[in-house]
Amino acid sequence: MGNIVLFMHCSLDGFAAGTKGEMNWIQVDQELFDYVEERIAQTNTALYGRVTFQMMESYWPTAADQPGATKHDKVHAVWYKNAHKVVLSNTLNEADFKNTTVIGKNYASILPKLKEETKGDILLFGSPSTAHALLAENLIDECWIFINPVLLGEGIPVFKGIKEKEKLKLLKTHVFSSGVVCLNYDVQRGN
Repeated sequence: MGNIVLFMHCSLDGFAAGTKGEMNWIQVDQELFDYVEERIAQTNTALYGRVTFQMMESYWPTAADQPGATKHDKVHAVWYKNAHKVVLSNTLNEADFKNTTVIGKNYASILPKLKEETKGDILLFGSPSTAHALLAENLIDECWIFINPVLLGEGIPVFKGIKEKEKLKLLKTHVFSSGVVCLNYDVQRGN
């Protein structure tokens, strides 16, 4: 049985994106990519909201074939191609995509079953609205939050929709040379 693991960039003041969804403040480099790829390689299931999935679909299927493709582009494109993608959407048709399951309004009952059937974890990449929905249903088991050294002042919050206090247990921290800090937490239910 796998866990649902949230992977999200965050400003120091708690935002996943600017007020219009902008993410140009996120700091990424090969050091961060290598760190994340090591974790991603341990699973083969990705979870996205519709907006993030469409963004991923517009890039990753052909990223490795582009002139000047980076090491990260090549490695992640292979992983993305082979990964089972689960998308929370009420409008997408899963027949339009390879290796993809689209889940609509019944996600709160479907995801626990998917967790039981999945070998390895299910990684939720970005997707603030999806993260908010899953947090409200207590469906996120672990968080990898990448704190970027920037203050946005306002924007889309990382954490929203939590119905009751959730205790987190710090599992690991990692500081990158860029100043980004990864905080890895386990959600402590029933404590």
